[in-house]
Amino acid sequence: MPAGAAAHPTWLTWLYAPGDRPEVVAKALLSGADVVIVDLEDGVAPDRKPYAREATAELLGARPPVPVHVRVNPLGSPWFDADLAALGAARGLSGLRLPKVVDPAEVVGVAERTGGTALYALLESALGIERAYAIARSHPALRGLALGEADLRADLGVTAEAGLDWPRSRVVVAARAAGLAPPAQSVHPDLRDLDGLAASCARGRALGFLGRAAIHPRQLPVIERAYLPTAAEVTAAEEVVAAGAAGGATSLPDGRFVDPAVVAGARRVLALAARGTARTSPAATTEEGVGPA
Repeated sequence: MPAGAAAHPTWLTWLYAPGDRPEVVAKALLSGADVVIVDLEDGVAPDRKPYAREATAELLGARPPVPVHVRVNPLGSPWFDADLAALGAARGLSGLRLPKVVDPAEVVGVAERTGGTALYALLESALGIERAYAIARSHPALRGLALGEADLRADLGVTAEAGLDWPRSRVVVAARAAGLAPPAQSVHPDLRDLDGLAASCARGRALGFLGRAAIHPRQLPVIERAYLPTAAEVTAAEEVVAAGAAGGATSLPDGRFVDPAVVAGARRVLALAARGTARTSPAATTEEGVGPA
């Protein structure tokens, strides 16, 4: 079995909250997000990092109501070792997100220090993208890849969305080839641009992403609606599964070809639809949020 190929929950929404703002983290835990990502890295000023670490360790001393991941500071930074020592075995921790990964050995080293904690590698540079598949297969504790698009844009000098199409597809393919869950999209930085968020999610879904990170609760229902199958897609998938029940290849009355691969895709649509109709996540009235790099 490829590294990280264990069954993975169908998570669609991942909400960032700054580790040095416990009151914002508390709201995030009640926001309706599938996963809350407590940020110790770019969302926290250097002089606030010790407090953010302590507050997060205290939070994770008990089981939170939803899975909580922590984005620690980068390997080699002045804060990384302390982050890992304080959080690596916390009772309420569901995963560690490792920023700026460029080498499979980095993942292996963290995995050996954290005793099986689920790890997620953030690829934020040209070198990280080039090594995406090797990183994806680096250790069974690695459960997913993600892009850090702000840093990647800066590294590549990209000025248009089209410039990120290849890196995005590269990460999707690397994750699939390694048996990992499809990656979630990087954040949409304009929290007021919900139409733009919806359009960007549609593009991400077409590229093979599943779900998205958010920087504000108001983005959550938009992301969920974009990634849940429509009623028409569910109906079409049910027709495909029914037609493929006898095995082999066949075709539907409307001309659609059905073979085992098409049936497998239809089953994935139905499994995603089992989350239920798109729910409306409680949107906070505050403007507080954190935009990861």
